[in-house]
Amino acid sequence: MEISRLGRVDYEPTWHAMQEFTAARTPESPDELWVVEHPPVFTLGQAGKPEHLLRDVGIPVVKIDRGGQVTYHGPGQVVIYLLLDLQRLKIKVRELVTAIEQAIIDFLAGQDVAAERHAGAPGVYVGDAKIAALGLRIKNGCSYHGLSLNVDMDLSPFAAINPCGYAGLKVTQTRELGIPLTPSEAGELLCRHLRQQLEKKHG
Repeated sequence: MEISRLGRVDYEPTWHAMQEFTAARTPESPDELWVVEHPPVFTLGQAGKPEHLLRDVGIPVVKIDRGGQVTYHGPGQVVIYLLLDLQRLKIKVRELVTAIEQAIIDFLAGQDVAAERHAGAPGVYVGDAKIAALGLRIKNGCSYHGLSLNVDMDLSPFAAINPCGYAGLKVTQTRELGIPLTPSEAGELLCRHLRQQLEKKHG
């Protein structure tokens, strides 16, 4: 599994690159994790309802092809895109979601933070505050899009939306929990946990 560290890149070209990568895949194409940060952007999933955008704060809104509702990406948040051949890995979509959530929970446990899932609300939570979001698109048995983990960012744009469609949902980040990692350090550790989970599922 190859890891591409792309740095801070604009959202739309990265999304289109994921679509192109997935469309051009062959059975021999390696699986890849893309680790990025994005400039401020709201993304609205396929089921996304415009009413979850509560007010215009001057941040662009991009309608995209992943599942889920609206979320925010911005500097200081690590985003990992999972470009995987699920058929080759013999992993079902639900298992992939569980593996991603478990990787985030294990990463946080390694930093002495207890995190959990909330039934019916994909993502990872510390108490009642969401720290990581996830959304995927599966095409021809292959996945793209992925997860975002709040590390050291301005959380105020989340107040302009109902995060993931939940009114009043609190959000938190690793810095507020006393974890001293930079986004790039958090991304490296999280990639390690993702690979462990995917190898476990595949193995």
